[in-house]
Amino acid sequence: MLHALYTASAPGKIILMGEHAVVYGRPAMAVPVHQVQATATLTVQDGASDLWIAATDLGQRTALSSAPPVNPLAQAVRLTLTFLQRAAPGGELSVHSTIPLAGGMGSGAAVSTAIGRALAAWAGQTIPAADLSALVYEVERLHHGTPSGIDNTVIAYGQPVWFVKGQPPQPFAIPHTFWLVIASTGIASPTRETVGDVRQSWLADPLRFEGLFDDIAGLVNAGRAAMLAGDWPRLGALFFQNQRLLAEMGVSAPILDRLVDAARLAGAFGAKLSGGGRGGNVIALVEPAAAETVADALRQAGAAAIFITPVSAGAARAALL
Repeated sequence: MLHALYTASAPGKIILMGEHAVVYGRPAMAVPVHQVQATATLTVQDGASDLWIAATDLGQRTALSSAPPVNPLAQAVRLTLTFLQRAAPGGELSVHSTIPLAGGMGSGAAVSTAIGRALAAWAGQTIPAADLSALVYEVERLHHGTPSGIDNTVIAYGQPVWFVKGQPPQPFAIPHTFWLVIASTGIASPTRETVGDVRQSWLADPLRFEGLFDDIAGLVNAGRAAMLAGDWPRLGALFFQNQRLLAEMGVSAPILDRLVDAARLAGAFGAKLSGGGRGGNVIALVEPAAAETVADALRQAGAAAIFITPVSAGAARAALL
């Protein structure tokens, strides 16, 4: 017999600037993308002896009691239940996401965040953003090995975030709305692989890579100043410079380079890969009037999907209400 339903969601995210260098203590900026969402729905059933976890998009269904520790959905449930100090309810927890899987938009972190919120609603509790972010980070370690922590932070807080590993995240206001065209390559971004490869390269040549990380940190700081000033040509130029440094690290790919070039030729202020690289997404900073033109150019260059999104602190707050 159906007892109750509890549903919660979480947004996707994109990194504006600073990926990879953020793993090594440099700053990064990320923003939520509310056009795409992960949703978790908990159906509590009287008399059910186990909690079944259903990943509807993947056609998978697993009992919590028999799920291995490496199962990220089960890990999200177990960590949340431990935090809530509750035993698992009987019934089914189904998860669904419109966020491209392994596309650099935080699909895994969003699913874990939605699971945490749905279980908290069932328990009649609220998990503070900082605690929820910490729980999701532990799940992210299964996905990515040594994640920076930026995905779980921006998604759990649901706001633009200035992030430095090991320091409290700083949600920040964006005084001037700007527009991004997000172009998905349709190719999974192997974040665990790219993070691992960058680490191996850093170990082999620490002086060179520390210099690259420092250069990116300088761009991120300049990017924040450009955003605060509403200087989009300056911010766009910084995007292009950040992309060049990411390519030097070896995390770009021909499809990403092609999309960045297409955005440039179509009149974007700037463009770069976002996330782990070698797949995933390119973000292009555009004038609103040029968004469709740039989007068309990106489609012609091979983008598998396009999202056009405004970015502003006000929009982020409104989406949370």
